[in-house]
Amino acid sequence: MQSPSYRLAALDQDYLLGDSMRGVRFQLEYSKAEEVLRRWHVRSTIVVFGSARAREHDPGRSGAWYAEARRFGRLASERGGALRTDGLLRDNVIATGGGPGIMAAANRGATEAGAPSIGFNITLPQEQEPNPYTTPELTFRFHYFAMRKMHLAMRANALVVFPGGFGTLDELFEILTLQQTRKAPRIPTVLVDREYWSAVIDFGALVARGMVDSADLALFRYADGAEEAWAHLQVSRAINGGRSAAE
Repeated sequence: MQSPSYRLAALDQDYLLGDSMRGVRFQLEYSKAEEVLRRWHVRSTIVVFGSARAREHDPGRSGAWYAEARRFGRLASERGGALRTDGLLRDNVIATGGGPGIMAAANRGATEAGAPSIGFNITLPQEQEPNPYTTPELTFRFHYFAMRKMHLAMRANALVVFPGGFGTLDELFEILTLQQTRKAPRIPTVLVDREYWSAVIDFGALVARGMVDSADLALFRYADGAEEAWAHLQVSRAINGGRSAAE
C-alpha cells in the first residue's frame, strides 16, 4: 500500500508531473482558465502588451507610457462593455500578462473604472508575481508559454501594444503572424508611440527586401496615446459589435 503504484492516479503528483502526462497538463491549463472565464461571462477581451520595466514615476518616456496605458485601461473598460452587471456577456475586458509595468497600468485603469481585469501570469525566474490590479478570481498562472499565448489570443477583439522588449516583441509578432497566415481572425492592432516602434523595427525594410508584403503593414496602426488608440479600435466592427475573436 505504500508503493507509488498504489496511489490514486489523480492524487499522484509524481505521476501527474511526469513526461507522459504533459498533454494532460496542457489540457488542465486550458480548461481551468476557460471554465473561470465562462463563469465570469467574459466573451471577449482587449489585450494590452508592454514592458514590465515601465514605472509610474519615471520622469522619462517610461512614465508617460505607464500613464497612457492606465488611461487606456480605464476608458476601454468604461466604453467597451466590461462593466456589465446584468448577467449578460462581458466584452472587451482588459487582459494582460499580469506582471508589472505597462501590464499593471492597464489592469489598474480597468480596476479604477470598476471593471474586472484579467492577468495571464507565467512562472518565470524574475518578474513573475502578479500585479495588484488584476481581479483575484481572474488572476491565472501558467507553466506553458504556448497555453498562456493561446488564452491571450483566443478571446481578443483587439491588441494594443505599448513599447517593450523581447517579451513584448514576441507576443506582438505571434499575433501578427497568426493574422498574416489566417490562423486567427483579423483584429485591430495598435502600436502606441510611433517614434519608438519606428526606431525599433524598420517595417519598411522588411517590405523593401521582400520579406513581407506591403499589404501586411495594414495589419497594424500607430497611435500616440490612449484616446487615439481607442479611436482606432472604434472603427472596427469587432469592438462596436462585441464580436468575440474566438467565434
